[in-house]
Amino acid sequence: MSANFDLNNRPDPDKVLTDIADYVTGYKVDSEEAYRTARYCLMDTLACGLMALKFPACAKMLGPIVPGTVVPNAVRVPGTDYALDPVKAAFDIGCMVRWLDFNDTWLAAEWGHPSDNLGAILSLAQYVPGLTMKDVLTAMIKAHEIQGCLALENSFNKVGLDHVVLVKVASTAIAMQMLGGTYDQIVDALSHAWVDGQSLRTYRHAPNAGPRKSWAAGDATSRAVRLAMIVKSGEIGYPGVLTAPKWGFYDVLFGGKEFKFQRPYGSYVMEQILFKISFPAEFHSQTAVEAAVKLHPLVKDRLDDIEKITLTTHEAAIRIISKVGALNNPADRDHCLQYMVAVPLIKGNLVAEDYEDDVAADPRIDALRAKMEVVEDKRYSVDYHDPEKRSIANAMQIFFKDGTSTDKIEIEYPIGHRRRRTDGIPLLQAKFEAALAAHYEAGKAKAIVDMCANQDSLEKMTVQEFIQKWI
Repeated sequence: MSANFDLNNRPDPDKVLTDIADYVTGYKVDSEEAYRTARYCLMDTLACGLMALKFPACAKMLGPIVPGTVVPNAVRVPGTDYALDPVKAAFDIGCMVRWLDFNDTWLAAEWGHPSDNLGAILSLAQYVPGLTMKDVLTAMIKAHEIQGCLALENSFNKVGLDHVVLVKVASTAIAMQMLGGTYDQIVDALSHAWVDGQSLRTYRHAPNAGPRKSWAAGDATSRAVRLAMIVKSGEIGYPGVLTAPKWGFYDVLFGGKEFKFQRPYGSYVMEQILFKISFPAEFHSQTAVEAAVKLHPLVKDRLDDIEKITLTTHEAAIRIISKVGALNNPADRDHCLQYMVAVPLIKGNLVAEDYEDDVAADPRIDALRAKMEVVEDKRYSVDYHDPEKRSIANAMQIFFKDGTSTDKIEIEYPIGHRRRRTDGIPLLQAKFEAALAAHYEAGKAKAIVDMCANQDSLEKMTVQEFIQKWI
């Protein structure tokens, strides 16, 4: 050990770390809406995972690192035969639920997908004996809250860092608590999550967009499990990880700025979470795709007559998903606003298979993309950040060569928004049931649907009882 490393003379932990530890250890969730939404989130997230299993690019990422490895007291991966150690199981669950870009979303200064944390939560819930599904839902609510509140006022993408840093931080806090860690160990584990160095956003942007964006969250949530286990074994933490001059996160990676916070931790994020119900598309585009579906009957027989398509959107969508030029792979296409709009204008819908090469080869798609102009409506950008609205507005109008045009179709709130829960939940249920029906025989699928239908009985169920239905 270095002579100048004094364990007895370390600084007090950064407040960001202790605030999270206070929340994880001391906050009692008492919101019925949060628990109800968490149940829907659990159903939706696992449905996304089942749908991803039929894609070979996802399936090849799953299973033991060394083929044939046998793990005592193994963790199961829903929808598969895999029995793995908790770290690899967290990767696999996190990978499959994120693969299709169809699980929940949080949009703020930073964005992300808080249900990515289910990789760590469902893995450790099996590894730690005696837990119930209410423990799982509580962990989900708290992981959502940590990730979402950190994202409200702090843009990691603007300094080139990927949002999965927040998956790692949230999962680490919850993983340490689930493993029985002390308050101080939660603080220490969180320090390791920040000190790791963080993923660049390179793999999300042209010309380098690629499939790593589909397994990056699985990587982050599994890393959280590993860090929590390391600290549980007695490893120390680094209390000034954020604020240390020159060497801390703020100075090295955040332009010297400290994090800002809009609200204390509670259950706000789960209550406000955005579900991707109708379309497997990056969330800034969801209302644009819905508008395109509405316009499809008016343009499907007049594609060659279109002169111009005006997409009106918000600043974040322009910065993240507005793309011109060649799109190299499915990961590139599902983060291109113009592509995601062109497909439903042509065919009236957008599904995961529409990002594959055979669909993208349709020359009509790029022909429509070339006719699109993307403009910002400042009101949309303001309402996007308003905590009372949290809109994700898009509008579309199509102009024809003969001087006529469609109406301007404006949609401010996607079907998965809290303001549209009455419309959205039946469709979410249908999405869930369709995913089960495509993966399991009818009796098994119905048993899972019935198991998830009742809030009270699901919460009382042991984790092992729940998992057995999925394997």
